[in-house]
Amino acid sequence: MTGVPVLDWAVLTVSLFNTMLLLWLSLTVLLTAERRTPGVWMTGGGLLMGGLFFISHTTILGHGLLYVSRGLDFWWRAGWVPVIALPYSWYAHMLWYAGFWDDRSAPLHRRQRWWFVATTLFAVGLLGLMAFANALPSYWQVRQFDIAASPAIAGIPILILAYPIYILLCTVLSLDALRRPGPSTRVMGDLARRRARPWLIAATVVLVLVSLLVGLIMLVATLNTRRLDYTTRDITTIELTVAWFDLTIASLIGGVIILLGQAIVSYEVFTGKALPRRGFIRHWHRAIILAAGYSAIVGGSLAQGLRPIYSLLLTTTAIVVFYALLSWRTFAERERAIDNLRPFVTSQRLYEHLLAARTTPEHETPSPFHALCDQVLNAQVAYLIALGPLAPLAGPPLTHPPEAMSPPPSIARLASQFTSPKTMCTPLDPAKHGGATWAVPLWSERGLIGVFLLGEKRDGGLYTQEEIEIARASGERLIDTQASTEMARRLMSLQRERLAQSQVLDQQTRRVLHDDILPRLHAATLALSDQASHQETVSSLADAHRQISDLLHEMPTSTIPSVSRLGLVDALRRTVNDPPLDHAFDSIVWEVEEEGAHQAEAIPALAAQVLFYAAREAMRNAAQHGRPSESDRPLSLRVAVAWRTPGTRPGSAGLEITIEDDGVGIGSEEQPTPGSGQGLALHSTMMAVVGGTLTVDSVPGAYTRILLFLPQGAWQT
Repeated sequence: MTGVPVLDWAVLTVSLFNTMLLLWLSLTVLLTAERRTPGVWMTGGGLLMGGLFFISHTTILGHGLLYVSRGLDFWWRAGWVPVIALPYSWYAHMLWYAGFWDDRSAPLHRRQRWWFVATTLFAVGLLGLMAFANALPSYWQVRQFDIAASPAIAGIPILILAYPIYILLCTVLSLDALRRPGPSTRVMGDLARRRARPWLIAATVVLVLVSLLVGLIMLVATLNTRRLDYTTRDITTIELTVAWFDLTIASLIGGVIILLGQAIVSYEVFTGKALPRRGFIRHWHRAIILAAGYSAIVGGSLAQGLRPIYSLLLTTTAIVVFYALLSWRTFAERERAIDNLRPFVTSQRLYEHLLAARTTPEHETPSPFHALCDQVLNAQVAYLIALGPLAPLAGPPLTHPPEAMSPPPSIARLASQFTSPKTMCTPLDPAKHGGATWAVPLWSERGLIGVFLLGEKRDGGLYTQEEIEIARASGERLIDTQASTEMARRLMSLQRERLAQSQVLDQQTRRVLHDDILPRLHAATLALSDQASHQETVSSLADAHRQISDLLHEMPTSTIPSVSRLGLVDALRRTVNDPPLDHAFDSIVWEVEEEGAHQAEAIPALAAQVLFYAAREAMRNAAQHGRPSESDRPLSLRVAVAWRTPGTRPGSAGLEITIEDDGVGIGSEEQPTPGSGQGLALHSTMMAVVGGTLTVDSVPGAYTRILLFLPQGAWQT
């Protein structure tokens, strides 16, 4: 102790503060890293070594700089190991962060490799000098200012000459690696690196200043030991000078720790995580508060020389207060999380919407979408786009804000980049994607079902791990809810239509039987008693027979027996060859693969019927809407039946039926009678019911292609 209470308090507080933060950062990096790679072990080990150094530093300060004992001599020698290792560790993990070992042909590796070898030899040489050449005097010798026994050049110990050069070399080379790093190999690594680089560069610049101060104080102390009279006044002056220098250097190192911790928790450049975690950042801020408060209380009690019981009571009170504040903030965050969750768990009134016979789906799913983008993600713009089998059912893309521009047209090309559910997100060019900077793929058991495009956050920050995972889970749920609701609405509409048709047909049948057929049969019965009216009776019975026959023809017939008897492919051939499609096309091309035909025979009756109806609807649409009005342009139809395997196209194995015409296309001005789309919408719903998909692809003036796909698992599970 220097005898100056405020100075002693400040020195002890800063030393304890650095100790706690370094230990917290080291253990957090090691325990929460995605994969404990050599770089993670090096980073965590370097931070742990820094914490051990400040443990020895705090121990020496607590006893006073002039106190000498065997214990302090141990801490003095133990503290010098991390002192030599830490600059090299900083340089090594800055190289790792910059991608030095990722690509050995990169400019960074070529530029730094020989410097890295030289720095490694330098560090090994200093450790060997300290261990075998007695370059480090004992703490008693330092207390007596006796450093003559150490190897020296011109009276200055070699260790004191070499160490400032060594630490300056490590920090300057680290600065060079940070300024011109190599390419990153992890998701969002380049963005995280760009945002973390200012913090790391600032920390390295402060370390350069620390190295200059360390070299200056070591040189000045060495030169002044020759002119000292070793009086009490001289010793006190030296102790105060060393204490002030120590406070300055420790404070600068504390700033370095805060800068480094900000880079670690905000962008996770050392843990290997793709994105920072919100809870990680909150815990870091609380660790700073705890370290500052606890070190101030303990440092003050030690500097004032309080009795141990009072120091114990003060630290106990501080811990209890901090724990109470932590519990308070935890409950407040829980309440905020519940508020953010409320739009997703409240009733969407889907039952009422289904009961209301509406022509368009008016779900409440956009409300949770906007709450997600505004309250949870804090995104400037966002797009939720359904893809794959659920796209026809999920409806148009959702945009946030509602007045935002339409989604970019290049979604199909973007979706081709997603090949695995392990892909969390992909960076985008905002100029080409409506202001969106990140694409989050959405998956289900059937594969890719959509993509969530996110723009920059309103506060300019980086999306956290939790936010991307929430966006992904919520987007998948919203698309599934929209598709399920639309499917249920279409099925209920179909059921209403069938009920109405059944009622009309039933009433018509009853009316014809009651008003026409029964009177004729009654009249025929009466006429049988008179042989003279035999011819009239026969004619009446013939008319009754004809009317009953017409009723039977008007009643809907089932195609299941014909499909079951002929098979799906032959039933489709007969549909094209029979009226009214037999003269609708100038040419028909059949492309039926052997495996596709074989698998089509194994489809259950219900699935075969759905496929048959959907294909027949596509053929009828091509015949009715494909040929331009008052034109001699030929119209061709191509029908392909194939068995898709996972190796041929992305997705699961299954039966694929393609109905393609070279007509005017959907939406063309040449289309004679534009269709409403209700037929294909109905059959896409029925395909979804049996586990399949119906996809429409059309280019005006060129072609219309209807793709029917039934996965293998739809009838083999």
